[in-house]
Amino acid sequence: MAGLTDTAIRKAKPGPKGYKLTDDGGLHVFVSPAGGKSWRWRYEFAGKEKLLTLGQYPVMGLAEARAARDEARGVLKSGRDPSVAKKQQQLVAAVQSTETFEVIARAWHTVSLPRWSAVHAQDILDALERDVFPFIGSSPIRELTVPQILAVVRAIEARGSLETARRNRQRMEAVFAFAIAEGKAAENPAMIVTGAMAPLQRGQHPAITELAGAREILQRLEAQSGHPLTKLAHRLLALTAVRPGVILNLPWAELPKGEALWTVPAERMKLSTQEKRKGERDHLVPLPRQALEVIAAARRLSGLGPLVFPNYRNAHRPMTEGAIRTLLNKAGYRDRHVAHGWRATFSSIMNELYPADRHIIDLMLAHKLKDETEAAYNRALHLKRRIELAQIWADLISEGLQPAKNLLPAR
Repeated sequence: MAGLTDTAIRKAKPGPKGYKLTDDGGLHVFVSPAGGKSWRWRYEFAGKEKLLTLGQYPVMGLAEARAARDEARGVLKSGRDPSVAKKQQQLVAAVQSTETFEVIARAWHTVSLPRWSAVHAQDILDALERDVFPFIGSSPIRELTVPQILAVVRAIEARGSLETARRNRQRMEAVFAFAIAEGKAAENPAMIVTGAMAPLQRGQHPAITELAGAREILQRLEAQSGHPLTKLAHRLLALTAVRPGVILNLPWAELPKGEALWTVPAERMKLSTQEKRKGERDHLVPLPRQALEVIAAARRLSGLGPLVFPNYRNAHRPMTEGAIRTLLNKAGYRDRHVAHGWRATFSSIMNELYPADRHIIDLMLAHKLKDETEAAYNRALHLKRRIELAQIWADLISEGLQPAKNLLPAR
């Protein structure tokens, strides 16, 4: 029997009743009264005649239909019903389509929560939502490839955030490992991209470490156009020399009105999970007069919300370090000074001026001390001198600065 041709199928017109255009080996095209054309294959299974719909013409062409028939014939020869096998494949495909990277990543995040502090957990989720989900979140995790993961990483590197790119690659690797353990992925493409990433020059954070330059940073940054809360956050960072994440995630609950001593809970410090859970490493930060003025100014803008320095798009999420970095870059400090650099600035200047207080300066920076037992069980160690040094530092770098309230928008 001569087989069908594409021309014959294309020219076939609908009739008052559906009819078949026969190929060979049980394959035919069914032309419906409405004009639809579908590929069907007739076969016998367990002594009964059955029909399997293979696809629609012209989406499935003649050659593809014959290949699908041959594949189904192979299933039949193996002793399975091709119709049942196709339904099983469709069910698997439907399940896999719901197993997207974002769905699996959120499941991994939930399972991992007991290992992290609340702040760290939110930082991870924010990074995934900002840098990863928009690119691959809706893709079935099983289908993601190495080039797709590398594209995510390269997009982060392109904005100069090399460390962030590495952290997000590690998070993606953990998500894939979780998916493999759950039977929802077979490979971990995030493991392979490491060698193609931009090299990271590790070392100290860029920082200006002389007093005149430190004063100039504050003045130049605050002269830029930018959100008042970003400028206030940067000023408080400079005044206290704590880590940027501690400032940016600062809740109002930690700053009772009138208190000149700020207690940062251990769970928000850069400590091991075990140390955080012990609660013995809370960090006391003396608040000099200038810091209290910054806090009072910020309270006028964000005092009704949960965070001192919220994200301007969402009051329940913290400001990002990128907001401060943007202002520093605008002020001319790209690759010269970063938010974290204020810790080096404080350490360098104060150690030069007060070398006898080196131990206390390290304590103010929450550095690990030689006598960790003493530091762990006496968080108020040398508190009087720490308060004095905090005020000395604030007076030094605030020289020539306008009052914090002047950073607020005019009413």
